[in-house]
Amino acid sequence: MNSANMRVTIIGLGYVGLPLAVVMAQKFQTTGFDVDRSRIAELRGGHDRTDEITKDRLVESTLLLTDDESDCPPSDFYIVTVPTPIDGAKRPDLSIVEAASRTVGKMLAGAIADGRRPVVIYESTVYPGVTEEICGPILEDVSGLSCGKDFFLAYSPERINPGDREHTIDKITKVVSGQTPAVLEDVANLYNAITSGGVFRAASIRAAEAAKVIENAQRDINIAFMNEIAQIFGRMDLSTWDVLEAARTKWNFLPFAPGLVGGHCIGVDPYYLSHRAEALGHDPKVILAGRDVNDAMADWVAERLHKASGEKGETALVLGLTFKENVPDLRNSKVADLIAGLKDRGYEVTPHDTYADPEEALREYGLELESEALERSYDLVVLAVPHQAYLDLGAAELRALTKPGGILADLKGALGGAADWTL
Repeated sequence: MNSANMRVTIIGLGYVGLPLAVVMAQKFQTTGFDVDRSRIAELRGGHDRTDEITKDRLVESTLLLTDDESDCPPSDFYIVTVPTPIDGAKRPDLSIVEAASRTVGKMLAGAIADGRRPVVIYESTVYPGVTEEICGPILEDVSGLSCGKDFFLAYSPERINPGDREHTIDKITKVVSGQTPAVLEDVANLYNAITSGGVFRAASIRAAEAAKVIENAQRDINIAFMNEIAQIFGRMDLSTWDVLEAARTKWNFLPFAPGLVGGHCIGVDPYYLSHRAEALGHDPKVILAGRDVNDAMADWVAERLHKASGEKGETALVLGLTFKENVPDLRNSKVADLIAGLKDRGYEVTPHDTYADPEEALREYGLELESEALERSYDLVVLAVPHQAYLDLGAAELRALTKPGGILADLKGALGGAADWTL
């Protein structure tokens, strides 16, 4: 395959797709496609609402941006990087990846007519079997072509960590897989060209899919253990952070911590694995037990905060709404559940966030972020997400936001023991 003439099309330009597309464009002729017209308009103007790519990098990039699939040129690789959420019943929602497959299916005949042997790579997190058993047939049906003969499948799980400037796409090890040995090598060469971390050739597409889904399930289970011990120690009036500080002196103690588990990955992916397990007749006790603990954690925290306030607090300020610190990502934020728990206990809650988009917060959670919230005082102040801007204020200034006799709470122990309540 001649890399000088190689073309890559990325389907989906969110937290995963955009960084990948920008890096791919440094090596290959790359097109980035997204159905969100406003997203494309923003990116063309040099603005990335996810804060993953700077304006300078966007402006300097040769990446072609489009929301019109007819603008996508015939390509050698089509890489699908769309979200795979869960529905209200916590079941996998594959509708977006299925729609993306239909979009790619329309493009395949043109790639073949242009003399290319197209490979469709999925990076979206799925349970084992989705790429070959669901996406492949959709591609065949839409294109009228034969999978494994006219076009080929591959899977390379995304490993983007929002806000992480160290483990970026051009530095991490990429797991790759392919429908045939030849396709595997082509995919390995593609990713090897963009990352200094090298590639790992998985034994099969299903093995690569499974590797991704257990990465986050493992973290979820470990955090669930920490959340459970926080609940146990809370009954003993014992600081979890003091316990962890001592336990971490052992060389093989795993450095997990309690907290609210949100975001698009850790709080979602275990349900993909458990769904597949149940379909096979297996009861995934450990996976779902971890999910139950973590899903219930926000309400448990709300109850503990209520008790710490003497069950008489009337007003509360919650600092941070995004699912983790120093990122604008509001997806599956468990802070929203915490706020709901406080409201259920009679609090008038004021949410504040230095990173989150106010319009998105209102649209997704019905919460109004108040820009002047730090100019008043409250019965309860909760540092839910330790954005750097809050840490820069310092514990004394945060405490000054409490009324006389009020409570300052710190969910992640970021204030070094200066708060009245921590997990």
